[in-house]
Amino acid sequence: MYGLLRIGFTDEAAKFMNWIEARASELNPDGSLQIMYGIDGRHELTEESLDHLEGYNGSRPVRIGNGAYGQMQLDIYGELMDAGYLFNKYGSPISYDFWTHLRRLTNWVVDNWQQPDEGIWEVRGGQQHFVYSKVMCWVAIDRALRLADKRSFPADREKWYKVRDQIYEEIMDRGWNPDLQAFVQSYGSDTLDASNLIMPLVFLLSPTDPRMLSTLDAINRSPENGGLVSNSLVYRYNVAKTDDGLSGEEGTFNICSFWLVEAMTRAGKFDRGRLDQARLMFEKMLSYSNHLGLYAEETGHSGEHLGNFPQAFTHLSLISAAFNLDRALGGGR
Repeated sequence: MYGLLRIGFTDEAAKFMNWIEARASELNPDGSLQIMYGIDGRHELTEESLDHLEGYNGSRPVRIGNGAYGQMQLDIYGELMDAGYLFNKYGSPISYDFWTHLRRLTNWVVDNWQQPDEGIWEVRGGQQHFVYSKVMCWVAIDRALRLADKRSFPADREKWYKVRDQIYEEIMDRGWNPDLQAFVQSYGSDTLDASNLIMPLVFLLSPTDPRMLSTLDAINRSPENGGLVSNSLVYRYNVAKTDDGLSGEEGTFNICSFWLVEAMTRAGKFDRGRLDQARLMFEKMLSYSNHLGLYAEETGHSGEHLGNFPQAFTHLSLISAAFNLDRALGGGR
């Protein structure tokens, strides 16, 4: 929603919001959402392997559907509520009927945010209390409160405020590792996760908060030195220290690389050195696109494209990073 609105694609943003509103009107009996649906709105996404086919460079298995559709991923509520908040602010005012669905979703988050889940990376190694998931639960309730106040919608404000603040303090207490001086992947872990770069982007923390700057510095080290960054490319986490239920290694995640650019950009408004570093990282990332300026999900050790191609998430994070970097450098005056 943010990416489409920032570059003026208001009609596309409105159509996407219509799609989201349709899904929000088809909630599960308990008031929850699935983590994904078919592009036509279908709910069943049974995963199947097509053994008679092979993928790019001989990779197997080739799958259709997605077994993760039955997972619990608490972050989706924050992403949906933020999209609704942004569209109401920069697109068109949402309807009361849509609000009733969003209010029901928010109440579900209020009652269920303390559950473990599979997280944004859809790990298949068991549910955990992922910090990113808790951050996005905070976002869900925060944006619901902002939306309710902006439009004077009816809401259980007192309860929502109480739970929003409870989530915030729990993230600061259990998501922070004092030894690493960084936010970590899950409660009690000592593993970094690039998804925590989202914190200043969703306004949970100031980009110059000492905890955020320390987390930025920890992630921005090389893997050999305990970090996640290699030649401006960002790994989502250390696969050797994360039980994701998968074997082997993986490339760097392009969405994470652009998240780092944007987090550094926002911190760089008050520190020119970080802004210059963000610009350099962004320019390096541009060199990894193909001849059409497109990106895959991941970039391999030799600069090769890996995973889904083209990957929408990558390009949306590119737009957001580019917009904010341009503005910080003075191009957006």
